[in-house]
Amino acid sequence: MRWNDKPYHTLDYELKNKYGEKVYKIALDANMTCPNRDGSCGTRGCIFCSAGGSGDFAAKGISIKHQLEKGKKIFHNKNIGNHFIAYFQSYTNTYAPVAKLEKLYREALDEPSVVGISIATRPDCLGNDVLTLLERLSKEYPEKFIWVELGLQTIHEHSATLIRRGYPLAIFEQAVTQLQKISIPIITHVIIGLPGETKSMMLETCHFLAQKKVDGIKLQLLHILKNTDLVELYKKKTFEILDVMEYIDIIISCLEILPSDMVIHRVTGDGPKDLLLAPLWSLDKRRVLNTLHQEMKQRGTWQSIKFTNK
Repeated sequence: MRWNDKPYHTLDYELKNKYGEKVYKIALDANMTCPNRDGSCGTRGCIFCSAGGSGDFAAKGISIKHQLEKGKKIFHNKNIGNHFIAYFQSYTNTYAPVAKLEKLYREALDEPSVVGISIATRPDCLGNDVLTLLERLSKEYPEKFIWVELGLQTIHEHSATLIRRGYPLAIFEQAVTQLQKISIPIITHVIIGLPGETKSMMLETCHFLAQKKVDGIKLQLLHILKNTDLVELYKKKTFEILDVMEYIDIIISCLEILPSDMVIHRVTGDGPKDLLLAPLWSLDKRRVLNTLHQEMKQRGTWQSIKFTNK
């Protein structure tokens, strides 16, 4: 099975199928914080998270409209089309009064070139008021989509405690149930290579998400970034960083057990060059992707080949 020229169901394939052209994502900074930083459940964030709150590539500006215009200019050297996704990326983008959230989301949804918004958040920041807002907006803008991106990273509680995730797996499961009830698509972030996790543990996380029928997944390589608490563990050599072929082997195994209709939003990651300490091989993204595709072709495998409903 192939999705155009790829052995897995890429986001690019999904969007081109729907809009007839490549759709670019514009990262936004909505000037929010996180309960893992403001003292609600922590003050130092997750151990891998940079000071930018995972929004190091976000276009910063006074208003969402200004940020969107600024973001479009980043693609000035590309043959861009007429469609963009407004990606609320930095920190926790449902962690504010609903009135503020509504204003921000509407500002993006009202932009004619924006086909939808993607909201990065935590499953413990989806109160009933937020869910009601998302359901209402999805009905008011039926021609546009609203995605929610949840940072799960792992299903293993020991790992979750180590990375200071700040909520139990049950909270994630509850959020998935609530979002599916109001038909809001869910994209889940998973980190490959967390300290102490084996390949089988990483596959257990992916199998869990396959059974939960989430709509999309981001498989993110663990990056060691400057000025994060993860650096101390890395310097003490308390865990091993994956080499490129180890990583590719794990990614292939993850893809094999995911259902064919689950959209793969990412299979690696973009660590900011000025912050990335390791693994430096991840900076050559084209090489990583090419090697992944070649290896899958050589193995004669593809996404969902080992998927099971059990």
